[in-house]
Amino acid sequence: MNYQVVINNIDTVNEVEGYWSDEDLIALLEKFNYPDGATAEKSTLPELLEMAISDYEPNEAAQIVLEYKLGEQLSEGQIEQISNNMLIDKVCEEYPEIHMQGTLFHVNQLLFKAYNGKFPNAKASVVHFSMKPTDGEVQKLTAENVLKLLNNGLSDRNLIKRLFENQISQNIPFPEAESIIWELTTEDNINYNLVTSENWINKEDVTESEFESVLEEVEDAA
Repeated sequence: MNYQVVINNIDTVNEVEGYWSDEDLIALLEKFNYPDGATAEKSTLPELLEMAISDYEPNEAAQIVLEYKLGEQLSEGQIEQISNNMLIDKVCEEYPEIHMQGTLFHVNQLLFKAYNGKFPNAKASVVHFSMKPTDGEVQKLTAENVLKLLNNGLSDRNLIKRLFENQISQNIPFPEAESIIWELTTEDNINYNLVTSENWINKEDVTESEFESVLEEVEDAA
């Protein structure tokens, strides 16, 4: 199916609003020995957590937040190693398990804010775009569909194109797309917003803001 693609804007952000729920903040306050989070004003929870976190050594605080978010997927040793590496590198951009990079970004930025920059400052991109079929019915697109359709407008230097050249340009499965795109939202199945790492898509990656693309039916891997 043929699509008209328009990339309207890319916002570069330090945090994704709404990622940490009030329940998350209250649970984390408890883990940082502040038991009164449940009775505090909801609007004060982020500030209270920042103060509670800053009473701990940075790598110790990182271990606590990582355990809360990824304790079921990572071993104690892995969490300890990541907590130390986070103070030096943007682990959220380099971690080989792509499906964890989004969570690592949110953890990193929570700690970056609490420690006024002791952790590296990673960034996310919020891409605002539209994808309208020119020869068929409107349908809701998946992360895989979206990346394949964006391919024609991205520079050859783009990291996704360099690492997943075949998956993004051919009608073969691209399962990593679900991990590369952290959030994908639409109200009308034409205008979309996606959230990903600046490392995956940034403003410099866009060579065309309006272009046509073809979405082919993906052939099942034999």
